[in-house]
Amino acid sequence: MATLSLLPVWAFIYLLAVSPQEREASGPMAIGEAVYGACASCHGAAGQGGAGRVLHEGEVLKTFPHIEDMLNFVYTGSQPFVSAGLAVYGNPDREGGAHAPLSYNGNAMPAQGESWGGGLTNYEILGVVCHERYAIGGADPKSEQWAAEYATWCSEDSEIFAALESGTIDFNTLAETFSMLETPPREVGTQARPSK
Repeated sequence: MATLSLLPVWAFIYLLAVSPQEREASGPMAIGEAVYGACASCHGAAGQGGAGRVLHEGEVLKTFPHIEDMLNFVYTGSQPFVSAGLAVYGNPDREGGAHAPLSYNGNAMPAQGESWGGGLTNYEILGVVCHERYAIGGADPKSEQWAAEYATWCSEDSEIFAALESGTIDFNTLAETFSMLETPPREVGTQARPSK
């Protein structure tokens, strides 16, 4: 009888043992998904816009065809662009028109980088930018157009993400450090600058 009373305990332990273990997501996309919650208050949960610009359906990719320019803008925010006299950010030849540093409603994009008073690390900024480009913006990481960028910057195996996360590089040094890559990254920087 004592053996039968332990049957429910045995069944519970057995189910735990045979249940597949959920793999914890890691890398830039997982970090970005977690960080994006703060961005959603302005850009919308699905990137549909609001107080901030629309990101979904390729809009963010039209504005920032190069990830380095987007990383720079998210790091600095828009106020340094205004202070530097830069009339546009991102692609100046953007389909639908270039974006002025202040949003269509006159609001500034807050700086996210630590040296500008933001609360995100470089690797968190890379993560959220990857999330915005691929999960929200619609870039296909398997397409010919986006595969190299995804592999270099946004995959779980990204050497750049690992180096940013470990603190061995930052946005000012990564272009030089990774100049040996097949598709070397361009300068990101932590000062407002025109797109390159």
